[in-house]
Amino acid sequence: MKCETIIKARYAETDQMGVIHHAVYPVWFEVGRTEYIKVSGLTYGELEKKGIMLPVSELTCRYLNPVKYDDEVILETCITKLSFARICFQYRVLLDGKVMATGTSMHGFVSSETFKPVNLKKVMPEYYQKLTESVESDNND
Repeated sequence: MKCETIIKARYAETDQMGVIHHAVYPVWFEVGRTEYIKVSGLTYGELEKKGIMLPVSELTCRYLNPVKYDDEVILETCITKLSFARICFQYRVLLDGKVMATGTSMHGFVSSETFKPVNLKKVMPEYYQKLTESVESDNND
């Protein structure tokens, strides 16, 4: 399953060169990840209320083409890897069908009380199954 999120590049996100600053892309990735979780059946807040958090353990971003102020991009988000304790999201930023940036983020499923890893399959089996069914093959550009 791919989730598409439309993002309008804001002036405050640009750097001195007039392009979106490199530090903005991880924020956009979080927007896509949050929307993906929502589309998969829970809001991020509901997941946290159930005692599960998803801290980032790894983040990559590959900048291919500049996005500029007022550009309207489509952020594609999908899951490429899933285990009982970890999940990997993949992102593509598209402008008029052209890939502007790609990235990934790896997260662990942890208890919000102890911050220790949890087995999502055991604590939320139905949600884990739904995520398993939505995993895409890894198609990094």
